[in-house]
Amino acid sequence: MSFKTSEFRVLAEGLGYPEGPVYQSDGRVLLVEIQNCTLTRIAPNGTKQIVATLGGGPNGAAIGPDGAVYVCNDGGMNFMPIPQPPALSPVSVPYGQSPNYNGGYIQRLNLKDGTFTTLYSASNGNKLCSPDDLVFDATGHFWFTDWGKQRAADRDITAVYYAAADGSKITQAIPQRSAPNGIALSPDDKRLYVAETYARWIVYWELDGPGIIKSNKPVLDDSHLLTADIPGCGTLDSMAVDEEGNVYVATMLPKGPDPTVAGGITVVSPQGKILDFIELIVEGKPEPLPSNICFGAPDRRTAFITLGGTGRLVSCEMKIPGKKLHFAS
Repeated sequence: MSFKTSEFRVLAEGLGYPEGPVYQSDGRVLLVEIQNCTLTRIAPNGTKQIVATLGGGPNGAAIGPDGAVYVCNDGGMNFMPIPQPPALSPVSVPYGQSPNYNGGYIQRLNLKDGTFTTLYSASNGNKLCSPDDLVFDATGHFWFTDWGKQRAADRDITAVYYAAADGSKITQAIPQRSAPNGIALSPDDKRLYVAETYARWIVYWELDGPGIIKSNKPVLDDSHLLTADIPGCGTLDSMAVDEEGNVYVATMLPKGPDPTVAGGITVVSPQGKILDFIELIVEGKPEPLPSNICFGAPDRRTAFITLGGTGRLVSCEMKIPGKKLHFAS
């Protein structure tokens, strides 16, 4: 079954490692630019408007119960241009923590006036390292991943968190994770999915209620493995879910660290079967580093995909509508 039903359309170019796309009901798309430290709005005609300069490295975004945008800020990364053959698009790759890095944080931004505040920078006295992506449940609380920072000889062991949107409470819900990245809830909010970049797998936890992990003993961390059968053994970034519960995960570098090879969107059923690998060949060129995907348009069949490495936003039509997100405009 082919899940993509149209060709890719380029909506915007010249972005600074875009991530966190959020579709708005007026047809515009909000996204973060990690390299440029901004929340940016893309109009249907490709016009770019900076909503706010957030500092650090805004890495993921979602609309909360109050209509504000909640942003995972990784605190800042370095970026390295990668030489490419003349026929291919230039690629920029994030690596390590920026020289002025001082921890990561969760921000709340008022779309009406562009003002923003920091909601969380620590949990139980422990600093957040590199918040990456988030998803709201029906109660208005949100789950988020902390991807951690990688240095020359070590990287952080981090966690998945559950937090209140008003800044009143944050819990380290799932500790001892290595590079947790994309995060999503099933259509009924009873499963929490997490893609772990370098483990190259998607795991999930059954939920016993909002913020409550259901026991899966004797498994040590109560997780379930959805799949580790990632095409080409690609590394994983962020994800979305369709209304039938299939998971769509941005899959980078499926042939190892070769930026001339296209990444794609891996579609996985709720039972863990790989249903499709949507290869990202855009205008005849391979896109090695897709970073995220969201669904939009009135029928939620349009997928908006951020291409981090080449700084583009593209769209295509999908066979199955995306899950209707809580609080989406």
